[in-house]
Amino acid sequence: MNSAALLTDAFGRVREAVHEAVEGLGEDVLAARVDPEANSIAWLVWHLTRVQDDHLAAAFGTGQLWEAEGWRERFGLPFPKEATGYGQTSARAGAVRSSAELLLGYHDAVHARTVELVGALRDADLDRVVDASWDPPVTLGVRLVSVLADDLQHAGQAAYARGVVERRENP
Repeated sequence: MNSAALLTDAFGRVREAVHEAVEGLGEDVLAARVDPEANSIAWLVWHLTRVQDDHLAAAFGTGQLWEAEGWRERFGLPFPKEATGYGQTSARAGAVRSSAELLLGYHDAVHARTVELVGALRDADLDRVVDASWDPPVTLGVRLVSVLADDLQHAGQAAYARGVVERRENP
């Protein structure tokens, strides 16, 4: 297995986890919080998708789908266009409300772009520096692993939140 196949498989697992956490839920359940300060399923999935869209666009020199395909307008969130959720307050995170269809539509579009980008990689491409502002500079390989780690963590949190909310509603 080469790097492109490995990364394609890994991002496919993120997509599966996102779908399992979101499919079949209504907007109120997606916006529910397990406590007043916790992130909702909607915020977690929106955030992990925004970070993936943002970071891969920067690493590969492409535009973000958030703007290019009109997802920002469809979501209608009260955030600046560059917002990814990083560093947001609990109140700001609570502003993310969405249908499952919208969340999954955006995630699937970003996933398709991701598979297109990583599927064309050669192993040597992973050593290319994509962010020199860090010490040591961040390579494409490190950036992709970072996005995957963040995505999987948040997808797991969304699945956990789904379980808590569903048990709360159906004890």
